[in-house]
Amino acid sequence: MEVLQLLIGGVAQGCVYGLIALGFVLIYKATEQVNFAQGDILMLGAYVALTLMVEARALGWDVHLAFWIALPLTMVIMGGFGYLLDRTVLRPIIGQPQFAVVILTIAMGFVFRAAAGAIWSTESQTLATPFTGKKVTLGGAVLGAESLAIIAGTVILAAVLYAFFRFTRIGVAMQAASQNQLAAYYMGIPVKVIFSLIWGISAAVAAAAGVLLAPIATIDPEMGFIGLKAFAAAVIGGFGSLPGALIAGLMLGTIEPFAAAYGTRAGLPKGVPEVSAYILMLVVLIVRPQGLFAQVYRKKV
Repeated sequence: MEVLQLLIGGVAQGCVYGLIALGFVLIYKATEQVNFAQGDILMLGAYVALTLMVEARALGWDVHLAFWIALPLTMVIMGGFGYLLDRTVLRPIIGQPQFAVVILTIAMGFVFRAAAGAIWSTESQTLATPFTGKKVTLGGAVLGAESLAIIAGTVILAAVLYAFFRFTRIGVAMQAASQNQLAAYYMGIPVKVIFSLIWGISAAVAAAAGVLLAPIATIDPEMGFIGLKAFAAAVIGGFGSLPGALIAGLMLGTIEPFAAAYGTRAGLPKGVPEVSAYILMLVVLIVRPQGLFAQVYRKKV
């Protein structure tokens, strides 16, 4: 029973890593930029959802109605925020060296954390959802409904993203722009608008991850540092692979609770579970630098 509980909890945590890693990969595939503020966008999304929930409850709405309205509305708000972020902040540095984007996105993370602390305070807060505190019995194991909700939410969101990129005109245009910007431009695809939309989708996905994570974690300005482990998942999966990002996130999320539960018994140092993601990342970089699920393309001349 302990193994099942650890597995479900790990998969739920891994789903959050995978969703954040999806944001990293989406932006990188399209623009070859790495957004190190992705975790902080998750944090802002959690705060926006908390604010909407508080306001809805003040109007007398029950927690179920408030949550199911706050979740999509948060994704829309943060999607718009991501779109404007690309148009106003990232667009002016197009053509600059890659390290300029890295420094800029790291700086944005500092700004977002400071702004969150100023607006919502630095005290830890909790988000009440329809799943908070509820338990589900499965095969004799008692599982948290929050973890099952995270898994279900991730599956639904991944299916929606797959359908969007596979069957919609905008999704196909985004794929074309990510594969060859110049060819997409000559085909009449508004590449700059597409890039801004990708930033918006990435922010919306991060916001959804923040809302899903909030019931099992406290909301505070430092919440966004979870993005560092999601970055490790993106590297492990391969920065060009969306399925790889999700799978690698699940791998990291599953490893951590088992390392914590059995590592001490095996005599491992106490800090091993916290750094297990980075240890796996280093091993993958040594064995397969392009990532486990990356596709390697060779040019023929």
